[in-house]
Amino acid sequence: MKILISAVIAFTLAATLGSFSTTAVGAVEGSKTNEPSDLITTVVEKIDGVVAAIHHGFKLDAHQLAEQIKNAEDLAQKINVNDKVARENSKATKFFNAAIRSTKAGDFQATEDHLAKAKEIIQGLRKLL
Repeated sequence: MKILISAVIAFTLAATLGSFSTTAVGAVEGSKTNEPSDLITTVVEKIDGVVAAIHHGFKLDAHQLAEQIKNAEDLAQKINVNDKVARENSKATKFFNAAIRSTKAGDFQATEDHLAKAKEIIQGLRKLL
């Protein structure tokens, strides 16, 4: 009986220390399934989609455009390979946030400018991979 209790305690301790692989959990959530280069391509496509919506005058209100920009920003934040990439990505995040603010204010030209800068930074991440 003492061996069984020791085994249960050892298993519980191992479980609380995280000895089980978290890679499997990440794959289920989708965070480990995309390569950074694929994520960069997807973010650039989302930025291009928002810019096209602004240029072609699709009937999207500022809130919907801001949501699309936020989706691109969230996807860009998943690109986290090393410290250099994270630093550059934080610069892009600032431009994404500025684009969201200018969209909500109705200044779509400023939104395009901020998105162009964010896109340039995101594309530059390929060099750091």
